[in-house]
Amino acid sequence: MMIEIADVAVRYGHGATAVEGLRMRAAPARVTAIVGGNGAGKTTVLRLLSGVLGAHDGRCVAGEVTVDGHALLGRSPAAIVRRGITHVPEGRHVFGSLTVEENLRAGATTQRSSLPALLAEAYARFPILAERRRQRAGLLSGGQQQMLAIARGLMSRPRYVLLDEPTLGLAPLMVDQIRDIVADLRASGIGVVIVEQNAAMALSVADEGYVLEQGRTTLSGAAAVLRDDPMVAALYLGGSAEDRPTFAVGRCDIGTWAS
Repeated sequence: MMIEIADVAVRYGHGATAVEGLRMRAAPARVTAIVGGNGAGKTTVLRLLSGVLGAHDGRCVAGEVTVDGHALLGRSPAAIVRRGITHVPEGRHVFGSLTVEENLRAGATTQRSSLPALLAEAYARFPILAERRRQRAGLLSGGQQQMLAIARGLMSRPRYVLLDEPTLGLAPLMVDQIRDIVADLRASGIGVVIVEQNAAMALSVADEGYVLEQGRTTLSGAAAVLRDDPMVAALYLGGSAEDRPTFAVGRCDIGTWAS
């Protein structure tokens, strides 16, 4: 069981290349981090996996994408959700005029018969949402809205969750809470693909990582190894590896996941 991207190229509009020759894997119960600068192609990868490239005038012009051996390209976003992939896009996009619980119900389109159990699971995982279930989502803090966006995505009972910049604009304490949520999802067996400009946070919780530059993978492998790479440290982690604390994350040989 795995998401696999093989030699994919994506273009926008009249030929602007977003990614080229992309190869990537993501597995259940693992966290895969994608880091890189603005315009590196990180968000494009998540759009590719969730089937929303067309909504952004993008198209896959080469390569294959499979989930658990089943072809993903050409499927509608709804079909991809049914296949077990949910996308939490950058910016949270909660329905501000609806209550917290109404937002959660909106995420259960494929699991209507399980709605009571799904709501109970959401409130157990995010107690603050239980406290504010009747409050309009637009009145929540930024961090609480991010929790709601993730909880809404989980209402489809996915096997894989795609998180696009989940810590953007959040206070440091809330960044730590989002990191803990990602770790909890992994512990529950869900595969997480996280796109982050906060590379230190992403690589601290990830098992594997990919560094994208101008639409190509420049480095890949164990997140712990990437954290100690001098280039990654200089470009994305704000200094040398020696200046940063060590986190307990999985290890594998550098390059294993890009081969």
